[in-house]
Amino acid sequence: MTAPLPPDLRLPSLDALRAFEAAARLGTFERAADELSLTASAVGKRIGALEELLGAALFQRGAKALTLSAAGKEYLGSVRAALALLGAVPLHQRTAQRRERLRISAPPTFARQVLVPALPSFTQAHPEIELEVVLSVPFLDLAGAEAELQVRHGAIGSFGPEITPLSLDHLLPLASPALLAVDPPRTPADLARLPLLRTPVEPWLPWFRAMELDWAEPDTGPRLVDLGLTLEAARCGQGVALARPALARQMLASGELVPALGVGRTPLVPATTAYHLLPAEPISPGASAFATWLRAAGHQAAAEGLALVAPETGSAFA
Repeated sequence: MTAPLPPDLRLPSLDALRAFEAAARLGTFERAADELSLTASAVGKRIGALEELLGAALFQRGAKALTLSAAGKEYLGSVRAALALLGAVPLHQRTAQRRERLRISAPPTFARQVLVPALPSFTQAHPEIELEVVLSVPFLDLAGAEAELQVRHGAIGSFGPEITPLSLDHLLPLASPALLAVDPPRTPADLARLPLLRTPVEPWLPWFRAMELDWAEPDTGPRLVDLGLTLEAARCGQGVALARPALARQMLASGELVPALGVGRTPLVPATTAYHLLPAEPISPGASAFATWLRAAGHQAAAEGLALVAPETGSAFA
């Protein structure tokens, strides 16, 4: 016969224990709230009620990051053991497969031009994974909040030998047909008579040097700190953009942008920077599946872009 529980036993609610365990594991009330489908305020209130019941602080107050107190560290082990026991009860387990939530952070232009257009193929192949895509600010080095996977733009090799580029891109000048109509440029040197759009994310100097042009970086006109803004300015006829065909595929396919020196004639220069996928640790099965898929999507975007500007070489660069 099982002994009755002591009458003075203080049992916390299961919801409070789950909120505490999730916050301790994920490092923020916000991420715990996302996992539990609550608000951060609700998570904080549940943990506060648990601390009041226990008469002990579980997290250090005033710290910038969410840090367990000594009592919290000791209590966490007991809570995880108790939750594991309850989770192992067959009647508590869902009959349907639980969906994995995966947050992806990516720069705006890459997200809009490469990631989002290809997403249907991933969601169709992996209905068990729920994706959340958030935008980062690459020039300011601001990553999306608490993402399991981050797409980052930087020099090839700068993220370590184990992080390979999602694709090997090429650069070439693109412009609107209207800008080129009056006096079409025939050689790279002819671009001197056209306004060159400037962005710190994609400087002109490497392309100038590859073309053996002893020109300085353009210093007139708006400074656009985003590749998508640069492409939009080019589409509006404001100047020539140095761009990656993979990111300009939609405008190239519609004819809104064309190679400044003509299709197949505008020199292509290999980019020394690329988009890379940085995983958090440990990487989950869903994150691993997404990483494999995104590498294929990146290569496909690069191949499609090159086929639009240099049909005879597009497949060779894929």
